[in-house]
Amino acid sequence: MSQQSFYDFEAESIQGKRIPMSAYKGKTVLVVNTASQCGLTPQYEGLEKLYQKYESQGLVILGFPCNQFGKQEKGSATEIETFCQVNYGVSFSMFSKVEVNGSQAHPLFVYLKASLGGVFGSTIKWNFTKFVIDKNGRPIQRFAPITTPEAIEKYLQEIL
Repeated sequence: MSQQSFYDFEAESIQGKRIPMSAYKGKTVLVVNTASQCGLTPQYEGLEKLYQKYESQGLVILGFPCNQFGKQEKGSATEIETFCQVNYGVSFSMFSKVEVNGSQAHPLFVYLKASLGGVFGSTIKWNFTKFVIDKNGRPIQRFAPITTPEAIEKYLQEIL
């Protein structure tokens, strides 16, 4: 059986286009499940700062809105996209709303959780869980929701 890779997956952009993760080959990727009405929502600002600072060094950030935690992402794709741009100037890639746990979990998150089980095993506990995928498509690190983008900057500097 061949080993699955991050590059084997695809997801729908917030504009409704299918995006293969192979489009990010050779990049360091930060995958984050996000929400607009969460106490951690201000992390969008820190994520955007990381993206602006390190995009030229190969950092890609992929935001996946999720309504599974406290129903904190109720909006439509257009509402989510507008909220992120107006309030936080988000310019990194945003995707359509997904589930990250349970039987309807997006296959990408099933893979990431299996590759990098966290403190809570193979579930995601809350919004803004962060997964780092290296330039070769290997998931290499997982950060808890409360770990701020600023707190992971040093780690990213070392692997970029």
